[in-house]
Amino acid sequence: MIPSREDGGRALFGWLREMRDSQPVWVDSFGMHHVFRHDDVRAVLGDHQRFSSDRTRLMPQADGFGKGGITMIDPPEHRRQRKLITAAFTPQSIAALEPRVGQIADELLDALPGPEFDLVAELAYPLPVIVIAELLGVPASDRDLFRAWSDRLMSLQVADYADPALARTVAEAMAEMNDYLRGHCEQRRREPRDDLLTRLVQAEVDGERLDPEQVVNTASLILLAGHVTSTVMIGNTVLCLAGEPEAERKVRADPTLIPQALEESMRLRSPFMQAGRVTTTEIELSGTVIPANRFVMAWLLSANHDERHFDDPERFDLGRALTGQLAFGHGVHYCLGAQLGRLEGRIALERLLGRFSSIQPGTPAFYESQIFGVRTMPVRGAA
Repeated sequence: MIPSREDGGRALFGWLREMRDSQPVWVDSFGMHHVFRHDDVRAVLGDHQRFSSDRTRLMPQADGFGKGGITMIDPPEHRRQRKLITAAFTPQSIAALEPRVGQIADELLDALPGPEFDLVAELAYPLPVIVIAELLGVPASDRDLFRAWSDRLMSLQVADYADPALARTVAEAMAEMNDYLRGHCEQRRREPRDDLLTRLVQAEVDGERLDPEQVVNTASLILLAGHVTSTVMIGNTVLCLAGEPEAERKVRADPTLIPQALEESMRLRSPFMQAGRVTTTEIELSGTVIPANRFVMAWLLSANHDERHFDDPERFDLGRALTGQLAFGHGVHYCLGAQLGRLEGRIALERLLGRFSSIQPGTPAFYESQIFGVRTMPVRGAA
């Protein structure tokens, strides 16, 4: 039984440590193989030929809701479709966004209701969702809708990933959002604009345009992935700094340490705990043979806590060398928006620490799905 996160993760960290030591490859009651050690997780993520992202191998019913989603396809199709959105996330494109991200952060902090506020609701969520909405070309004023949809999806409790009903459950959770984006895509076909949705609608892959459902599924992925990781990263980093006053003092004295604080937070509290794959052939990991056509769950959070790779891994350490940190993934599916997330996190922390001389967190509420992070976080800031 995977522990709850009500205690902030201590029980979960202990369970993962035990699994790395005694059952580095564990088969659950549904026949899924869970992989916990850093080297094994990295191997799973880095080998798309033997560990496929295409779950329709085992779940043909997943074909509809996954169509066009680059997280659920393999090269060469994955490579072609990834190119469609890469232009929006080049280093130059991301750097050009810095003034606008700073402006949004300032506006959100100016609008705070007082010294006591929910960090997630007032800053960590709206900042990245406004940025990604503007990139896509959908109204940022609809962000309450976006959060309702993402919370609905991220709160799904999945025990058996091979359950034939899972595809229908996910499709139902995403139906409203997909209908919303479908309407915007249809409008872009009639009235093109200078935004990412228009580029997706007009894009061609090997001389063929994406069909409407591919466009919608790609847009929904960008909308969700474009804010969830950043939202959780910002909240988790503030929580980490609050728990390590000396680290917070150093970051306040030297804001150039903020990127390191964000990176260490991503290691310690990886927002997405797991990444799923399907074996295409029999393979051995840590002495366990995994047959072909089996679900494999690679634990990013566990890999980032592996004592074989990180010393004293449950400690927030600003001086840690973070080579091999896997929170953004590895291999062909490495997060496209990683640099944007880092930019949003850096600016959010710069503005927040510059605005308040101290930030005292109350009792946060944590997600109980595959997301590891704060869902709400009351704080009190002193000027």
